Amino acid sequence: MFGFKIISQYERGVVFRWGRALPDLREPGLTWVNPISDRLRKVNMQIIVAAIPAQQAITRDNVTLQVDAVVYYRVIDPRKAIINVQNYAYAISQVAQTSLRSVIGRSDMDHLLSERDKINAHLKDVIDAPTEGPWGIRVERVEVKDVSLPESMKRSMSRQAEAERERRARIISADGEFQASKKLAQAASIMSADPAALQLRLLQTVVEVAAEKNSTLVMPFPVELLRFFDRAAPAAAKATPMPAEDTPSPPTAPARATPPAVLTGSRPAAAALLTSLDTAPKTPVLKTPARKAPAAS
Repeated sequence: MFGFKIISQYERGVVFRWGRALPDLREPGLTWVNPISDRLRKVNMQIIVAAIPAQQAITRDNVTLQVDAVVYYRVIDPRKAIINVQNYAYAISQVAQTSLRSVIGRSDMDHLLSERDKINAHLKDVIDAPTEGPWGIRVERVEVKDVSLPESMKRSMSRQAEAERERRARIISADGEFQASKKLAQAASIMSADPAALQLRLLQTVVEVAAEKNSTLVMPFPVELLRFFDRAAPAAAKATPMPAEDTPSPPTAPARATPPAVLTGSRPAAAALLTSLDTAPKTPVLKTPARKAPAAS
C-alpha cells in the first residue's frame, strides 16, 4: 500500500528499477519502494533442504546401485541468485543429481559402503564448485541417505562374510592347537624325566573314565612289553644254528604246501622267524629217468 513493503528477518530484498537491479539490498523491516518504477523481489536466506531422488548408476567395479541423498544449501548473494539463474532451487536439484551419478561412477562399491564421510565431502565439493561463484549459493552439507544393492549382491556379500568368519574361526582354532601342542611337549619332557609321573597320569585317566558311569573297560598296555620284544628279536636271530653244507640229507618226498601262518608279536620277532625259515636246508628231489617204449618188430 502506497509502496510500503515489509521484509522478514530471514529475507533480503532486491529492488529492480525500470528492470535494472539496484546495487543496494533492502534489509529486514519496513521499506518503501516506488510503486511506479520499482519492483521488489524477496530472497529467502535460510538453509534449504532438498532431497535428491534415487539415482541408479554403475560403480567403477561394475556393480549396479541405487543411491539417494539430501542437500543442504543457502543463498549467500541474493543478487546473483536472482539475476544469474532463473530458478536456483531447480538448478541445485539437477546439479546434485548429475554430481551424484558421477561420484558413484568413480567409486568402488566397498568404498561407497564403508567410507560415507569421504563420499559426502567429495560430493559436497563437486556440487558446490559450479554454484557458489556464479549463482551465489553455498552448499552447506550433502548426506547419502541410502544405498540399495541388488538381491544377488546381498547374497554374495553374506556368503563372503560367512567365509571370512569361518576363516577367522579356523585361524583361532589352529592357534589354540599350536599353543596346546607346546604345552603338551613341555609336559612330555617333564614326565620323561620321572617315569612315576607317567604312571600317575595313567591312573588319573582311568579314574576320569570310571567317573562317567559307563561300560567302558580300560586295559593299560605297558610300553615295556614292546621294548622286551625289541630286545628279544636280535637274540633269537643270533641263537638260530646255521646248517652244514657238507652233510647230505636223505631223500624225502616233497612236502605239501601249507598256508602261511599268521605271526603275532612284534615285528622284529616275526622278521627273525622268517629269516630262520629261509636259511633252513631244502630237501632235494630225486628225478627217475623215463622208460623208453619197445620198438615194434
